[in-house]
Amino acid sequence: MPLTRDLAARFAGIALGHVTREYPHALTHVLDGPPDVRSPRDLHPVFYGSFDWHSCVHAYWMLARLLFLFPAMPQAAAIRALFDSHLTAEAVAGECAYLDRPAARGFERPYGWAWLLELSAAMRVFPDRPWSATLAPLTAIFAARFEDFLPKAVYPVRAGTHFNTAFALALADDHPPLRDLLRQTAERWYGADTNCPGWEPSGDDFLSPALMEAECMRRLLPAERFLPWLDRFLPDIADGRPTALFRPAAVTDRSDGKIAHLDGLNLSRAWCWRSLAAALPPDDPRRPVMLRAAELHLDAALPHLADDYMGEHWLASFAVLALDV
Repeated sequence: MPLTRDLAARFAGIALGHVTREYPHALTHVLDGPPDVRSPRDLHPVFYGSFDWHSCVHAYWMLARLLFLFPAMPQAAAIRALFDSHLTAEAVAGECAYLDRPAARGFERPYGWAWLLELSAAMRVFPDRPWSATLAPLTAIFAARFEDFLPKAVYPVRAGTHFNTAFALALADDHPPLRDLLRQTAERWYGADTNCPGWEPSGDDFLSPALMEAECMRRLLPAERFLPWLDRFLPDIADGRPTALFRPAAVTDRSDGKIAHLDGLNLSRAWCWRSLAAALPPDDPRRPVMLRAAELHLDAALPHLADDYMGEHWLASFAVLALDV
């Protein structure tokens, strides 16, 4: 399934409906005292919408990506107006000031860090607009946090949620100054992994620990090294094993924010399967197996992007990841 203009318009309409919706809001915020009791918009002058900070950031990324791909889409003017009004020097300075607090040292590590760098990369394709330059101070902070954190992170985090380190490395790869460090870290964390058992999903996964690791290595290793690594890590893809990776997750209550994560798991698996298949030789027998798995996962999730606000505030971004391969 391609990412069409009609789908892009649908996704953009969803995001424009929540990027400036302040409430309900799930704050990740450490209180050092009574003065720290503040509203989301006061704390985060740009990314105060979309239920939480990281979802707002990747909604902005999605809008930027769709604007680049479909500059004449019906929502294009509204997207440009949003960026012009919210990506101001004063607002970005407010986001930076929040990060100056000692209590914010680990704020959004590593998921939000990676999404902010991905947003920054998406903004660079609009050289006639000030958005990338305005965002640059915030980009520099998160790049520096990666540079500080990764060398002392002895172990990866293999959870299927925001703490997954493979996802963070994969997205941060679009920030060129970090690439050598990201590759070295990926090899240190994942280079010796073999025969992945595929013990997933857990009940609130929105990332596949197995496939996200594979996608991370696809992005960061040269092709001649990635393909032998994949052969060792997931040796039975052609036979549809581990079985769990090929079977979409069942979502029983989309009003439950954690259970709704599983729609995101289906979308992120589709993204990984499509990306990994594209890295294989055209006649590789694993390709049709992988593409069929991607199709099944897309079919399970795409009809439910806006069933409830627990998914609506973020799922469309993952749909774009899956379709824009």
